[in-house]
Amino acid sequence: MPRTGTPADLLVPGDCVEGMRSLPAGVVDLAFADPPFNIGYEYDVYKDARKADEYLEWSLAWGREAVRLLKPAGSFWLAIGDEFAAELKVLFHRELGLHLRNWVIWYYTFGVHCSRKFARSHAHLFYFVKDPKRFTFNDQAVRVPSARQLVYADRRANPRGRLPDDTWILRPQDVPDGFQPATDTWYVPRVCGTFKERAGWHGCQMPEQILGRIIRACSDEGDLVLDPFAGSGTTLAASRKLNRRYLGFELSPEYASRAESRLASIRPGDPLEGGEVPHVTPKRARVSPTPT
Repeated sequence: MPRTGTPADLLVPGDCVEGMRSLPAGVVDLAFADPPFNIGYEYDVYKDARKADEYLEWSLAWGREAVRLLKPAGSFWLAIGDEFAAELKVLFHRELGLHLRNWVIWYYTFGVHCSRKFARSHAHLFYFVKDPKRFTFNDQAVRVPSARQLVYADRRANPRGRLPDDTWILRPQDVPDGFQPATDTWYVPRVCGTFKERAGWHGCQMPEQILGRIIRACSDEGDLVLDPFAGSGTTLAASRKLNRRYLGFELSPEYASRAESRLASIRPGDPLEGGEVPHVTPKRARVSPTPT
């Protein structure tokens, strides 16, 4: 790809570091990265088992290019697991000069089962900006009704609602005493194997609703959204549906081809998959004992 122009609405097969290096600086409004977590996951091409120092050097290499592509008022979101969350948070701030606005915890159930420690049921979402005084944040696009409005009918409540909290709960029915449907916590279902949204050929698929909130809040219609690790194409799909331009890279030719097919079936303005409020699992009906 020549440096003379910026491709848009494009998914490029190949290494993201090489691909991003071919682009001019300062052309991306929003970047979202969900890189391999270096936990030994079996991808079809990428080997997800680097030595720690090698993984961090690689993260610095692709991160440097992604940050270079950001406009001065651009935003960057990073999804990462426990193993390298602390290191990458520091790396993207101290080495790459980004400023952290939020450290979001995305909570989900049906996490990784562990026999000798607590089961993992969360991921980290770091929200960075390039300039702490100049960035896009469309609060009205992601506001939710407040408890004052829905629960207390308080006339002092802001009619515009309030911004969501920074903990995203996927199944509030699992903690009924802690999170009621009327509260203002982010509810986003995980893409389970039985969901219509599930692509079926990529094991690390992000929900469109998560990308939807990020894209609505941190970009405007017509902006360019970058995903260096396109995977199943969720970032690009959500961008297309929300009338943003998109640019993605994907190392696996097979994943890229399947993601292209997914994108070809989407039109701008199509609704995002999944509900913003999860379906509450119905209570089991009580069955009266059979008379004896």
